[in-house]
Amino acid sequence: MDKIIIEDLNVRYSDGAESLKNINLRIPENAITVLFGPAGGGKSTLLRSINRLNDLADVETMSGRIIMGGENILDPEIDTNDLRRRVGMVFSRPVPLPLSIYQNVSYGLEVAGEKSASSLNQAVEKALRQAVLWEEVYDRLHEPAHRLSGGQQQRLCLARVLALTPEVILMDEPTSALDPISTTKIENLLQSLKQSYTIIIAPHNTQQSARLADYAAFFLQGELIEAGNGEEIFLNPREKQTLEYIQGRFG
Repeated sequence: MDKIIIEDLNVRYSDGAESLKNINLRIPENAITVLFGPAGGGKSTLLRSINRLNDLADVETMSGRIIMGGENILDPEIDTNDLRRRVGMVFSRPVPLPLSIYQNVSYGLEVAGEKSASSLNQAVEKALRQAVLWEEVYDRLHEPAHRLSGGQQQRLCLARVLALTPEVILMDEPTSALDPISTTKIENLLQSLKQSYTIIIAPHNTQQSARLADYAAFFLQGELIEAGNGEEIFLNPREKQTLEYIQGRFG
């Protein structure tokens, strides 16, 4: 079943760069969809379009539709704050808030109006457990988050998203700043989270893309070259450009 349907999406920035050209893509529910391709291909722009972060960028024109839950989330009438709760985002470098570990996770809930201490405690513990971080921090929740390692900080940022109980998790090169051990923890974590969430990720290299992809979409210079089952895309791509990129002939 499709969670998100992207129809005829075009995005052009004010500097004249056309970042996305007529994108049509279906994102399946409860799976990891990988967006891969050379830098500047439009992957980050697509992620930012799905939760309307492009509203904050210098976009000149945007057209097309992104359907989620039966509604076009690009509609100007959509509540973007509510959308960003439903569609959370994790960026390439962990950016914990200058608060305690606990407050980093509870912050979004408190802003949304949650005042019950017991409800906040339960939500924080649940999110930290989902992010496989609870056992490492349960006895120092009120220490500054910046004391955590880089890998722990990235899982904390993921816990911050999970606390808001999103439907979709977007991830833009989430392990590019991490060591191999932390990267493996994040990858294993995503495999378990996809049972409950729809995950769309732009990994930082082709090897990670192939490891993670249930479904894959190859982007080149703002165009979607091909999309489909992850294993088929990486082992037997239909398009010559996809094959050459996977083989490392350019990129």
